Amino acid sequence: MGYTAQTIPAASIAAMLVTLLICIGLPLGLCIFWKIRTKAKLSAFFIGCGTFFLFALVLEQILHVVVLTMTGERLTGNIWLYAIYGGLAAGLFEETGRFLAMRFCMSKSLNRQNAIMYGIGHGGIEAVLITGVTYISNLVMAFMINGGGLDAMLAVLDENTAATAYAQISQLWLLAPSTFLMAGVERISAITLHIGLSWLVYRAVKDKKSLFYVLAVGIHFLVDAGTILLIQVLPVVVLEVILLAFVAVFIVCVIRGYRREA
Repeated sequence: MGYTAQTIPAASIAAMLVTLLICIGLPLGLCIFWKIRTKAKLSAFFIGCGTFFLFALVLEQILHVVVLTMTGERLTGNIWLYAIYGGLAAGLFEETGRFLAMRFCMSKSLNRQNAIMYGIGHGGIEAVLITGVTYISNLVMAFMINGGGLDAMLAVLDENTAATAYAQISQLWLLAPSTFLMAGVERISAITLHIGLSWLVYRAVKDKKSLFYVLAVGIHFLVDAGTILLIQVLPVVVLEVILLAFVAVFIVCVIRGYRREA
């Protein structure tokens, strides 16, 4: 069975490249800049990377498998319940991981500079693994399609698998270029958010005030649950503007708190 493929517009490919650059270049750039500016330890960056991987991609995913297996469509079929569950799970796992990492893995080096470096690592590895890897795949597929290799790729698959793959691949020419770009904008918001949340959890550990930890979980929950709900009723561009505005206000508050510690 032959499949008709349209050429992927140059604007879409450019948007994918920009998003990929943000996912990889922004964390590395921030890491280098913060290291030079503050002499923060690179170990904090890698602790952030490892903590996200363990708590978000391993432990949290185990919970999702168990919960979704037990509840099925009772949870996924109710957008409000699903948003509450998803936001709460993400907030509890990631902020608890952040707390434990700072409390035990960074106990001898925990200061505000290293807390920010931790946040760069935590948000940076999320950007690379969640979005960056996907956009590498998207770009490879886009160049393959524009080079006329789609039929050859689908020919090795059985009919049902090929039809499913085609439906997914067709999004590369059906979606507007701005959609691909918005994924990069979302990563800017996410990385910035993780930096701010890392400062809050640092204060929870340093000052022994659980309120900062609760606040971090609450903000994380609000962003994740709100995103799940708002994407149902708002265009992606509008949603990303709202997230950017929220994160901008949050990070301004964090910067003021950070400076008061000096």
